Amino acid sequence: MSEFRNVTAVKEANIYFDGKVISRTLIFADGSKKTLGIMFPGEYEFGTADKEIMEILSGQLEVRVAGDESWKTITGGEQFEVPANSKFNLQVQSLTDYCCSYIK
Repeated sequence: MSEFRNVTAVKEANIYFDGKVISRTLIFADGSKKTLGIMFPGEYEFGTADKEIMEILSGQLEVRVAGDESWKTITGGEQFEVPANSKFNLQVQSLTDYCCSYIK
């Protein structure tokens, strides 16, 4: 799906790591939430309360979800999942465009 219809967009940006990760929140009629964002090259650690599905639209990164021993390469067109109440580390190799879905 290349676009979302009938959503509410939150005007205030989510800005992390001194502006190296920026996203905007979309809220759907059923209450579900997604963020659309950009990550600049760098190393980041995130925590999540909800399960997340991270769809990488373009770019390349390495991900390691808490409990995993190894890093996994993810490129544009691929996705990865993060369990609820966990952390994950990213090593972003190139400018990366993403869509994150939060699963309650």
